[in-house]
Amino acid sequence: MAITAQMVKELRDSTGAGMMDAKKALTETDGDMEAAVDWLRTKGLAKAAKKSGRIAAEGLIGVAVSGGKGVAVEVNSETDFVAKNEEFQGIVRAITEAAMGVSDLDALNAAKIGGKPVSEVMTDAIAKIGENMTLRRMGAIEGETVVSYVHNSAADGMGKIGVLVAFTGADADLARGIAMHIAAINPLALDESSLDAAVVEKEREVQIATALEENATSAKPKPENIIRENIIPGRMKKFLSDVTLVNQAYVKSADGKTTVGQAAKDGGIAITGFMRIEVGEGIEKKEEDFAAEVAKTRGA
Repeated sequence: MAITAQMVKELRDSTGAGMMDAKKALTETDGDMEAAVDWLRTKGLAKAAKKSGRIAAEGLIGVAVSGGKGVAVEVNSETDFVAKNEEFQGIVRAITEAAMGVSDLDALNAAKIGGKPVSEVMTDAIAKIGENMTLRRMGAIEGETVVSYVHNSAADGMGKIGVLVAFTGADADLARGIAMHIAAINPLALDESSLDAAVVEKEREVQIATALEENATSAKPKPENIIRENIIPGRMKKFLSDVTLVNQAYVKSADGKTTVGQAAKDGGIAITGFMRIEVGEGIEKKEEDFAAEVAKTRGA
C-alpha cells in the first residue's frame, strides 16, 4: 500500500512520533493506522515522543580532548537523579567521543554509535529510562594544546560545568588551574578584543544612564560632558577587567591580585581560547508548588 504524506501526518499527530518513525511504522504495517500506533508503542517511540514536551534542564556536560582539539557536549535530562544513572552517563560518554569526529550539532546527531545515529540512540534512551532527554548543544576548540576541566564531577570527563582551554607553552597544570578559574568566575571573553561589541555598547549605555541618574540627585551635579568623558571611561575599564579572562584576578593567586594574564605569562604559557558550558543555562525551568506536585501524583 502506498504511504501518503497525509497518513504520516495523521499518525504523527496522534502519537507525537517523528516523521521518519511514523513513515516506517506505516510501511511496516502496510498502512494500517491502528497497527502502526501499536508498532510505535512496542518500539517505545510513541512513548518517547510524548515525553518530548517536558522540560529537560538537568543532565551532564561531557568533555573530551585529543591532542590540539577539545569538545564539550550538553545532554539534558529532566531530573538530576537520571543524570547520576550509569546508563545515562554511558550515553553521554559515547556521544562525547562521537563529537570528536564532527564539527556541529547536526553532524553529531547523524553520527553513529553502535551502528545507530545519535538521534536514534537518544530516542531509545528516552523510551527505556522514562524521561525526556535532549542533546542540546556541542562546542569544539582547537589550539596547540587543549586541557579540560569538569566541575561537580559525576564521572570521569563529565559534570555540571565543562571547561576547555587552548594554550601555548608547556605548563598544563597552570592551564588546568585557569580552567578551574573559568568554571568559577565565568568570564564573558578572553580579552577586550574578543568581547562582543554589542555587549560593550549595552554596558556603556547602562553606565551612562546610571551616572546621569546619580548626578541628577547629587548635591553637587557635574556637567554631562564631564560624566561622559571622565567618569564613564573609568567605569567601563572596571567592567572590562571584571568580564575578560586575562584581566580578572586569578582565583588561585597567592596575593589575590595577580591577573590571569599575568599568571599565565609568569608560568610561560599564553591562553589562546576557552569554552565554558554549564548544564541548563538559559533554560527556563518550570516550577510547581509542593501541593501541586502531590495532587498530580494522585491524579487530582
